[in-house]
Amino acid sequence: MLTAILLVFFVGYLMIALEHPLKVNKAGTALLTGIVLWVLYVNCAPELSYLISGESFKEFVQTPSVAALSLAEQTREYIISHQIVESVGEICQTLIFLVGAMMIVELIDAHGGFEFITNYIKTRQTKRLFVLISLLTFFMSAVLDNLTTAIVMIMLVRKIIDDQATRWIFGSMIIIAANSGGAWSPIGDVTTIMLWVNGNISTGKTIPNLILPSIVSALVPMLLMLRLLDGEVKTPNHNSDTSSADTSERLSTGERLAIFIIGVLCLLFVPVFKVLTHLPPFMGVLLGVGVLWIITEIMYSKKERIEESQKLRLSKVVHRIDGNTLLFFLGILLAVDVLRYTGILQGFAEWLDVTVGNVYVVNLIIGTLSAVVDNVPLVAGAIGMYPIATEAMVANSASASYLMNFMQDGTFWQFLAYCAGVGGSMLIIGSAAGVVVMGLEGINFIWYLKRISLLALFGYLAGAVVYMVQNSFF
Repeated sequence: MLTAILLVFFVGYLMIALEHPLKVNKAGTALLTGIVLWVLYVNCAPELSYLISGESFKEFVQTPSVAALSLAEQTREYIISHQIVESVGEICQTLIFLVGAMMIVELIDAHGGFEFITNYIKTRQTKRLFVLISLLTFFMSAVLDNLTTAIVMIMLVRKIIDDQATRWIFGSMIIIAANSGGAWSPIGDVTTIMLWVNGNISTGKTIPNLILPSIVSALVPMLLMLRLLDGEVKTPNHNSDTSSADTSERLSTGERLAIFIIGVLCLLFVPVFKVLTHLPPFMGVLLGVGVLWIITEIMYSKKERIEESQKLRLSKVVHRIDGNTLLFFLGILLAVDVLRYTGILQGFAEWLDVTVGNVYVVNLIIGTLSAVVDNVPLVAGAIGMYPIATEAMVANSASASYLMNFMQDGTFWQFLAYCAGVGGSMLIIGSAAGVVVMGLEGINFIWYLKRISLLALFGYLAGAVVYMVQNSFF
């Protein structure tokens, strides 16, 4: 049955990759794949020793009402009442975060907020603009997460570039720069946040050790992609109701600037909110949505001369959120969770440890695999498989030098943060940033694979080499 699960996953993955030739929406394929995999899993669960031998399942069956059931009924009840709830809960955290970030960004965009940035970007030379957008994305994603950064930068690029082919190249670089920028900051990517919160890495050691490899991983593909660009970009004509001219009739320039600044501050406050409250990031985003919603409502309540139909309240702007992207995200994460719960990902990690046994090679493979499946369960599997080594464990170990790699801020954890974050750039659906850009801009999977994947691979390997040289000599 595990073979059937893997087969369905790869068939679904292939259909997503061939979305345009097949003319089947990738969101529908992802949802179908995810649900079919859960159906297969719930039926084959009694045969899975990985599930049956788990401590959580053993504790679950101790309940009197469950203990009297057959094994098949026990596993079904456990999956339905425990694992599905856990899976959907984790996925919804990401989806709610995505919805909240999109709402803030769309509200800013509806009021012409991004024009305050585009007006300062005077150059229309394609290459200069490309470098500027890449640098902005790289450093923004270290403060925001790469998902939010990708949304903001795509909206910004739409205001500057009219040609879709050029926007696809810029969008691809945004994916790479967002993932690379998020890898060197403990709050820049969901995987680095996981490692940071769990105590595997610390801020003081992570930033100085990973910033140079991350810069190289973005710089190499950026320089290679510059060859694809030339001339000047054509700025689109904004004739919709979201243009600067229209919004200026509704709110003053100062009020629109206030919405822009408050919206950006709400996004920047999310990692601070997490540190202060220890609540998940989606709560911080929803706090920002609430603040911005109330402020805009107060602003419009004072504009009695403006017709209600012309007021860009959040309740009116929310329909602009891309539902296809959200459903695609949901389907992909549901599918990957089945691979996690069946032990496929864990088994692969253990095989790597036994067969390879080199922390650099293991992490490079994990990073490559993160371009295919979500990097979150991969990192979660690594955290569960390798406990943080203490000085006492190292002192009493026969292979002390190897075990030192697993101490806090050890080579394994730092390199894992780099590889899991940057490796997802090699395929467009290998990272949250890639999935969002694919949904917002409609970038073709095959187009990205042919033109960008190899460049992203060069950057990934170049940054890895820099880290290994840096770690060996310094």
